[in-house]
Amino acid sequence: MQYPLTLSFKILAIASQIYVNDANGQSQFYVKQKILKLKEAVKVYADSQQTELIYQIEADRIIDFSAKYTITDQSGASIGSIKRQGARSLWRAHYDILDTNDQVIYTISEENAWIKVMDGLMREIPIVGLLGGYFFNPTYLVKGHTDNTVMRVAKQPSFLESSFKITEESPLDESQEVHIVLSVLMMLLLERNRG
Repeated sequence: MQYPLTLSFKILAIASQIYVNDANGQSQFYVKQKILKLKEAVKVYADSQQTELIYQIEADRIIDFSAKYTITDQSGASIGSIKRQGARSLWRAHYDILDTNDQVIYTISEENAWIKVMDGLMREIPIVGLLGGYFFNPTYLVKGHTDNTVMRVAKQPSFLESSFKITEESPLDESQEVHIVLSVLMMLLLERNRG
């Protein structure tokens, strides 16, 4: 993939949808979250025409704060999963990226929890709250076992839509890259629903 990747949430959609483009503007993924499902389900397509389903992400249980979301490829084989770290994520978002043996290989955490607090407070103020998305933009860090940052996910200033940029901080092989990017997409869907 050519970095930075740009993630754009579709405005005014009933179900959450994300367009993922690379640095050259080429579509990498189109993500669509299923609505009205007791168990979280996300489909990842090669493009926005939804002609080729390439990955699926599904929760292992019905509406749970610490659910594990398994990522499968076209053939249904698991490539890994992502799991929110329960109570630890109340203050600062914290997720574990797991391999197929449920071993933690990477973590995603919010760089500065105060940004979420300030954004939440500002959103409560009528009219002024619309500007929260422009001034308070969280950044998430993907780190390996040695606490080295391998990817950075930063929300871009915007008024009505959500837009993120993913930059690669350390070289990764293609399978690691895809696993991390899909985990980041699921994390962003969960954090967006959380507020």
